[in-house]
Parts: sequence; C-alpha cells; structure tokens
Amino acid sequence: MDFNYLSAIIFLPLLGAALIAFVPGLNRKTIRGIALVAALASFALAVAVFALFDRHLLGMQFEEMYSWIPVINANYHLGVDGLSMPLMALTSFLGLVVVLISWKEENRVREYFAWLLLLEASILGVFCSLDLLLFFIFWEIEVIPMYFLISIWGAGRKEYSSIKYVIYTLFGSAFMLAGILAVYFTTGNLNMVELTQNGIAAGAIPAAAMFFLLLIGFAIKLPVFPLHTWLPDAHTDAPTAGSVMLAGALIKMGGYGIIRIVVSFFPDIAKQYSVWMIALAVIGIVYGAAVTLRQTDLKRMIAYSSVSHMGMVLLGVFALGEVSMTGASLQMVSHGLLTGLLFAMAGFTMHSTHERDLRKLGGLARQMPVTAVVFSIAGLGSLGLPLTSGFVAEFITFTGSFSSGAFEGIKIFVIISVIGVVLAAGYILWMLQRVFYGPPQPQFDHAHDADALEKVYMFAFVILIILVGVYPAFLTDIMKMGIAPLIK
Repeated sequence: MDFNYLSAIIFLPLLGAALIAFVPGLNRKTIRGIALVAALASFALAVAVFALFDRHLLGMQFEEMYSWIPVINANYHLGVDGLSMPLMALTSFLGLVVVLISWKEENRVREYFAWLLLLEASILGVFCSLDLLLFFIFWEIEVIPMYFLISIWGAGRKEYSSIKYVIYTLFGSAFMLAGILAVYFTTGNLNMVELTQNGIAAGAIPAAAMFFLLLIGFAIKLPVFPLHTWLPDAHTDAPTAGSVMLAGALIKMGGYGIIRIVVSFFPDIAKQYSVWMIALAVIGIVYGAAVTLRQTDLKRMIAYSSVSHMGMVLLGVFALGEVSMTGASLQMVSHGLLTGLLFAMAGFTMHSTHERDLRKLGGLARQMPVTAVVFSIAGLGSLGLPLTSGFVAEFITFTGSFSSGAFEGIKIFVIISVIGVVLAAGYILWMLQRVFYGPPQPQFDHAHDADALEKVYMFAFVILIILVGVYPAFLTDIMKMGIAPLIK
C-alpha cells in the first residue's frame, strides 16, 4: 500500500488541532472551517479504508511499520483488521458529527475545537496501533482533551466530574502500564500481532498477574461494575459533543483492549476466570438497567444505560466464542451509534428547552416533531427493536454466549442478563413518554425543532442504525475475520 491511509486518518485531526491552536488571528468561522475540513478528510479516508478492506483476508491490513525506539524494539506500527477497522470508521464518523454538533459553540472556540480534534486523533490512534508502547501513548493522550472539555465547557459539577474522570483513568493506566512492562520484560516484544500469535510463556512474572494488571485498566474504561462510577458523572456534566465522543467511541477502547490484548494474549487465563467476568457482566447489565429506571436527569439516564449495554459487551467477550465475540464487537459499534445519537438528541433538547429534569419536561412532540421522531428511533434501537442495530447486536451476543459452552452454567447467566433488555424497554419508553408526550407545556412554547444542519447529522445516524439493523452482514463478515485469529 503506497499511501499511508492510517497515519493520514490519525494525523489529519491532529494537524487541524495544531492549526487552530497555533495560527494567530483566526476568526470563529475559519476555526470551524478548519475543524470541519480536518474531520471530513479523516472520515473520507476511513470510508476509503472500509471500501478497500479485503473481507476475505485474515490478519492485519493497511500496515505501516517504521523503527521508532530501536533500543527497546519499539516501532511506529499501525494496522487494522476486522475488529479494529469498524471502530476506527465509527470514531472518524463521530469526529465529524461532533464538529457539526458544536457548530454554534461560542465559548473559547479556538481551544474547544483544538481539544475536540485532539480527542478524536488519540482515539483513532488507539484503534490503529499495533505496538504496545504506541498504543499506551495514544491511550493516555485522550485524558487531556477530555478533562478540559468537561471542566471548561461542561455543566453541573463539571470540575468534580473532570477530576474524577482523570483519577479513574490514571489509576487504570498505572495498572495497564505495569502490565505492558511485565509483558515486555517477559517476552522482550511490544508487537501486538506477534504476541497474539506466539502467546506469552510464563516467566518470573505469573501470566495471571499480567492478565489482571492489563484487565483492570481496560475494565475501568469499559466500564465494568463496580469500576463504573466515573461514567455517569462524566457523561452528565460533559458538553454534548464530549458526551457523544465519550459514549460513542472512548469507552469502546476498553472493550477493544480486552479483546485485542487481554483475551488474545492470555486465552487460558481468560477461560479460567471467565465465570467471574461473566458474573460481573450480568451484574452490570441488570444493575445498570435498574439504576437507569431511577434517574430523573435526562443525560444521567442515558449515561447509566451505557453501563448496562457495556455489560453485554463483557458478556460476549468472556463467553469466548467466535459468535459471542462478533456480537460483542457489533454491540460496541451499535452502542456507539445509538447512544451517540441519544446524547446528541438529549443535548439538542436541553439547549432548546433549557431543561433536563424529566419531571419538568413533557409535551415536546408538538414543538419538536422531527426531534421526537429521531429521539424515538434512537431509544427504540437501544431497547432492541427489530430492524435496528441494537436488536441484531444484542441477539447475536446473547445467542452466541448461550451456545458458547465457556463453562458449565453459562446459560443461566445469559438468561438472567436478558432481564436488562426488559428493563431497557421500561426506561426508554418512560423517558420518551415523559419528554415528548402528554399535554404541551406553555413554558416550552419557545422550544424550536432541528434546523437543516442538525437534521444532516440526525439522519446520518438514523441511516446507519437502520442499515446495520437490516443488513448486519456488511459489518459481521468483516468482524468475523478479525475475531477468528484471536480465538484459541
């Protein structure tokens, strides 16, 4: 491959961020234009990679490898396979969408768009990295822009939430770095592809210790119960664009890392502890859904639903079957689309009504008919309505986990976890009824519906959600090629 697609996809947003941050005298229109061009160019190249991707080839494609730090055998090594490529494409799509969502931002515009583009670049780097050191550096970079986006442009207890996010992330990163160093000291290798193929022989450091050091870092990001408490605060107090990137792409780094590194490096340890991880997954699914039912804040309700849906990802991963892992991968993409749209709709509704308390909202379908329809589609997708991405992702995850045979009694765990889907129907329908139906309220007469720009990204989300729901094979065929080499 002559053209370095992946480097361009990662560094175009980075270049946009640098131009916005360091070129003096830019006005707001120019800053927005640079952000849009950078995000659009990155997305266009991601679409090109998706189109050119060989759906019949196992292993990495679009690889780039250059010697970086020879003394420790670290390389600038990028590549995508059927697992990482859909997540990379999703991130580039969300990166473009959040620029459009932020088009009317007026507060410290230069800094805002620079941090937003840096956040996108760092997440893209995580999904494309094949060197453990490079992977960790991209992983750490995202903490900085996310902290500033929440603490400056957020709402509510934004300083508390941003600091809590940083503390949790750095706590997990410390364990992850220890795990990466342990792997390097044991093998002398940082190449993620070779480590997956060759396995990690037991050395001075027990394999189980490396497994758990790495797992803790990824489990916090996913987030796995009981390490999830940073998520509702960060989601609730982040600006709309921050919530969309956080829910849509950033927490997927956790699920991706568990599959790509934890399970594929240590398949025997993963099998040994699968019953405990699936127990945590089931608790997360049911607990997350139950707590969601208790929420009265619109954004906090959607945030807690993410805890439940990410529990389904953990269930599919540690069922350790090809079908269940494919379902978990599809669930990550589906959740990115559905919850990204839910947060975009929640943000738009809040900006239009200046209200987020579900007890005070109501009757908005008359003032905001387009918003009501799109919000309803996103909500119905999240509860698993057929012909939406949510249904097919959950169906494949549950059926794959049920038949995986990872351990005796897994079927009971899967049956219990389906309670989360029943509760999801309750909280989604209750939320839609409280926000949009009932008698119109005079205090919201000023509320306005989506304009042309907002309809563009709303309908883009809806098209992708329906496309994945109607024809999931265009993603699952790719994902299976990425998952197959990781199943030992």
